[in-house]
Amino acid sequence: MSFNNLGLSAPILKAIEDQGYTEPSAIQAQAIPAILDGQDVMAAAQTGTGKTAGFTLPLLELLSKGEHAQNNQVRALVLTPTRELAAQVAESVKNYGQHLGLKSTVVFGGVKINPQMMALRRGADVLIATPGRMMDLYNQKAVRFDKLEILVLDEADRMLDMGFIHDIKKILAILPKKRQNLLFSATFSPDIRQLAKGLVNNPVEISVTPRNATAVSVEQWLHPVDKKRKTELLIKLISDGRWEQALVFSRTKHGANKITQLLEAAGIRASAIHGNKSQGARTRALSDFKGGRIRILVATDIAARGLDIEQLPHVVNFDLPDVAEDYVHRIGRTGRAGATGQAISLVAADELDLLRAIERLTQKLIERRYEDDFIPTHMLPDTTLDNRPIKKNNPKRSNSSGAPRQGNSPRPGNSPKQGNSQARQGNGPNSGNRRPADRGNAPAKADVTPGQGIRSKPLAPARRNRKPTNQA
Repeated sequence: MSFNNLGLSAPILKAIEDQGYTEPSAIQAQAIPAILDGQDVMAAAQTGTGKTAGFTLPLLELLSKGEHAQNNQVRALVLTPTRELAAQVAESVKNYGQHLGLKSTVVFGGVKINPQMMALRRGADVLIATPGRMMDLYNQKAVRFDKLEILVLDEADRMLDMGFIHDIKKILAILPKKRQNLLFSATFSPDIRQLAKGLVNNPVEISVTPRNATAVSVEQWLHPVDKKRKTELLIKLISDGRWEQALVFSRTKHGANKITQLLEAAGIRASAIHGNKSQGARTRALSDFKGGRIRILVATDIAARGLDIEQLPHVVNFDLPDVAEDYVHRIGRTGRAGATGQAISLVAADELDLLRAIERLTQKLIERRYEDDFIPTHMLPDTTLDNRPIKKNNPKRSNSSGAPRQGNSPRPGNSPKQGNSQARQGNGPNSGNRRPADRGNAPAKADVTPGQGIRSKPLAPARRNRKPTNQA
């Protein structure tokens, strides 16, 4: 099948040809006709399968047939979880819509809001935004959605992971009810299906890859190594393999900075990208990496999705991710669009549980390769494949009934607060009673009313600690 058979107009077909593509990917071949028919779509595909173009191309086709957006109005809204992904989608819209004369704008946090407000004054046929900044602009009356035709949630599962569910609900509440809805995600998790209930209407469901599967085009292996020698091994792999470009993932921002400094000290051009970097610094680092001016880009998981780097040959997990699903998204940065790639993990013995979680999720044991000069002192134990289904952990509620506790009702997990209990009588070891628990035949004190504490006020300070008064 070719793009000519999907119902796209000549200007868009020319733009596709300019980008060097001739045949649609599986997700594109299924999503484009459904979107052009005006149907709501739920599409699941792993990263690197071309799902951005899967909604960008038909979106532009539909918008090209209507009137252009008026001042402050938006015709199509694309929500993304990260700045990098927003910039990537904006670039895709610009490239594929270059012969259409449509207006597009991208907005996200980390930069000044005034230029974004000025850009929206002339309206936008396509607005690509992160949820937080979009709500800021709406609250300042810089953008209106009276004429909105299409809503796209890109990387919807990542948005839920990052805690954007409340922002998404607020956004849905201000949008017109009559619109076309497109939801693109790496998975159809239960949370995604719950979100879809209030979003899409009789959607066409498209799924082109198994959930949490890693791409067959990516060769995976790991190097067991002591934690303190990881950077040394990384430098050796880069030098011996003559790597010209690699994306290295660190679990922490501090770790990303430290790795970058050590690579630079070894004569390897590197830069870091993470949440503490300004948007300008992140954009420059990514631009330098794509342009070949630096060899290594060290990133935290903020960049696990949204980085689209053509022909990226190597991805390195310097640290295994805390969340197993992030492993799939990390290594999905390589082996994209039919190319092949390599994913290498440096694994210390204390990361065994993280490794087991990844192998359980992907249902694949990762090959181990040992470097002669880096045999670990603390050996990484062998793993076996765990075929048990993964259960979602739901947080426990402290009050299952949902009703407020009454004053004298027992707290969950504790005995009732009766005034005549031993703990409340002051005989417990931590009661704070000044006298020893064994009081012999001392006369008992007056009874305490059940449900009432022994003291309602703190004890007065001991006389010996009081400030002496002046004697006349």
